[in-house]
Amino acid sequence: MSILSGKGKVKLNGQKGLTKDKPILSIEAPDVVYIPLVLGMATDFDVHVKEGDHVCIGTKLATRKSMYVPIYSSVSGTVKGIEKRMHVSKRLQQHIVIENDHKDERVKAIEVSNPDDMSQSEVFEAIKELGLIGLGGSGFPTYIKYSHPENIDTILINGVECEPFLTSDHLAMKRDIKALFDGTQFLMKAADAKKAIIAIKEHKPDLMEMLVEEAKNYPSIEPKEVPDRYPMGWERVLVETVFKKEYDKLPAEIGVIVNNSSTAIALSKGIRNGEPITHRVVTFSGNGVVNPQNVEVAVGTPVNYIIEKIGGYIEDPYDETEGFLLGGGPMMGKSVMNDTFVIYPYCNAITVLKKENIKPLPCLKCGECTLHCPAHLQPVRIMQGEKGANVELLEKLEVDRCVECGMCTYICPSKIEVTDMVAKAKRRVQLAQKRKNA
Repeated sequence: MSILSGKGKVKLNGQKGLTKDKPILSIEAPDVVYIPLVLGMATDFDVHVKEGDHVCIGTKLATRKSMYVPIYSSVSGTVKGIEKRMHVSKRLQQHIVIENDHKDERVKAIEVSNPDDMSQSEVFEAIKELGLIGLGGSGFPTYIKYSHPENIDTILINGVECEPFLTSDHLAMKRDIKALFDGTQFLMKAADAKKAIIAIKEHKPDLMEMLVEEAKNYPSIEPKEVPDRYPMGWERVLVETVFKKEYDKLPAEIGVIVNNSSTAIALSKGIRNGEPITHRVVTFSGNGVVNPQNVEVAVGTPVNYIIEKIGGYIEDPYDETEGFLLGGGPMMGKSVMNDTFVIYPYCNAITVLKKENIKPLPCLKCGECTLHCPAHLQPVRIMQGEKGANVELLEKLEVDRCVECGMCTYICPSKIEVTDMVAKAKRRVQLAQKRKNA
């Protein structure tokens, strides 16, 4: 049976109009930034600076040990040490503390003398040394995808941004359209690919017009519209939609590598200007903020500082009767218990929502969650397995394939938090396998 044979894709009430027509607001970095020593689940970093060191924007601060990824300072100033702070992972994590001197002194992460004459291996090394990661929210090291690029025909740039409220990629593509195509061309060179496709959702005529015009300068890069359906931005769904093909584990099996649009933009700026990922365009939106806005901020800036700069909350998001705050969008974002956590390199959204007093009903056994699961899992049976702590059943149901897209909760007529239960089941299996392998 096809992994994509369920109903899957649905039209969501996006609420993108709250921010999509506003210019990106640049917010000055605060007096102190906190650079998280976290990448996805990894916390194994070699730190290259010590208390009292002077750093510039672009100074290498630390390097991940297990999978090489450098992280860089987003401000110039003085290292004050390392401290544990709340992180979007909902855990206290180590952060490098830097006192901002507001001088904005810069150093280049890499120096490329002739970007247009780079070899395939030189582009690969640039991707690696810039610390380029998936900027659509995954944070996965980009260079890994290009380590052994065999028989790659097409680079697929994911500009779909299917989460409700999010418009950060949309506005970044419009603002940096030349860097988008330039970075895509570098990715093509890194994979020795013949062509590239930049995919965006339909009904974005202003952006599509810009893409079509810029594509005239790049005959090997094609803009393409895809249906406005969730979760079209999931790599597996997007690849199947664009190429009418499926794969087992990786898109490379069918000759495709997928990268986020903001990742392509970052690569262009990195190679042309020596800029690593020090700042992010982030959508702050939802019905819980006074002024929904896309902002460009330094990595390590506390969320509460940014919220204050854009007008504050409509209600207190930490009053359990009023609202809640998500690191990410409303479908896949993670609820965080306070707003002191900081913007991390692969953050693209902060969503603040008013809380609705909805009492879930008993499961109707209607099967809608299974019919709409884009990975064709069985969320109801997984919930039963989780309630019974049945690891063997959860493994048999392949809960590890869940991408926590939120579709099962969204579609549930009983308003059960299905995704949360499936996510707990996924963690249960991961812990059981970790204990087994210990």
